[in-house]
Amino acid sequence: MKEDLKPLLDNLLNDSSFRNWATKSNKNDMAFWNSWINKNPRDIETIYAVKDIILGISFKKKTIEEERVNEKLGMVLKHINGKTGAENQIVKKNIGWSVKGIAAIAVIGLAFLVLTLGVFNTSDVMVHKTAFGETMSLTLPDGTSVVLNGNSEIRYDKDTPRDVVLKGEAYFKVKPKHTTDAKFWVNTQDLRVEVYGTQFHVNTRDEKTKVLLDEGSIKLLLNNGASKKMEPGELVSYSDGNDTVLHEKVDTTLKYALWREGTFTFNNINLKEMMKYIEHTYGLPSEFLDKSAETKILTGGIPSGNLEICLMAVQKATGTRIVQKDNTLLIFNK
Repeated sequence: MKEDLKPLLDNLLNDSSFRNWATKSNKNDMAFWNSWINKNPRDIETIYAVKDIILGISFKKKTIEEERVNEKLGMVLKHINGKTGAENQIVKKNIGWSVKGIAAIAVIGLAFLVLTLGVFNTSDVMVHKTAFGETMSLTLPDGTSVVLNGNSEIRYDKDTPRDVVLKGEAYFKVKPKHTTDAKFWVNTQDLRVEVYGTQFHVNTRDEKTKVLLDEGSIKLLLNNGASKKMEPGELVSYSDGNDTVLHEKVDTTLKYALWREGTFTFNNINLKEMMKYIEHTYGLPSEFLDKSAETKILTGGIPSGNLEICLMAVQKATGTRIVQKDNTLLIFNK
């Protein structure tokens, strides 16, 4: 710590109101220090360093869900040796310095490895995944084009490639089957999309599913048993959790994020909602130190392919300052 920063650091450590701000235990103190930070942005690193000292530095461990590990491990074991479920249990339990033990360790290592790859494939299932900040263009076996946004996943059984499961966000350009009129299905946690041949966007973020139809015709089969046909330019949002359906007509060239072309394009969207796209794309949540900044409006295109350039464009368009502290984007007015 530089010498000229020591007095500030010492004062903050001994200031009870600052401690209340750091621990979020007093609203008046929180409002005061958020305002102080807005007026003294050059001291933000010291501010948050002291906050870390007060709260105690904790490291977030990246864990893998046990259920997911077991699922992948079982699929790998089945694919590699075709053994029965009972035999697989024996292999998993007998990990020692024996031929079987070494083989089991290698298999478990492979199971963890495939969790980090963009494509996982067994004799039955194909999975395509993207990391934060990554997009992926792919063509399914039936000729359908798909663009996956960051932190998204699509999977399908090789025997039924026109019946896919989506987590995250994707844009589909479904290839029609004129000879058989075969349908194409997209399944999410809230609904099932019935398609013959068309272009549409599906987003499963924020505990709901949004479907935007660009052209053609699709039908939604909601988990509550209802169904709805959609027309081009219509956006439907449905959450199975609260059983609510919202739909509206939109300008598809401006209203919705055209992330698949490397640009966020918006029409009269507030900054708080815009930052949700940043979070989903790059995995960085935001915190507004000045609440008035949440309602600033954006219209136009923001580059989405590079986080630094994206944030510079947002700051210029909204007259705000955005600082990344650890894994959070702090936002305040200039």
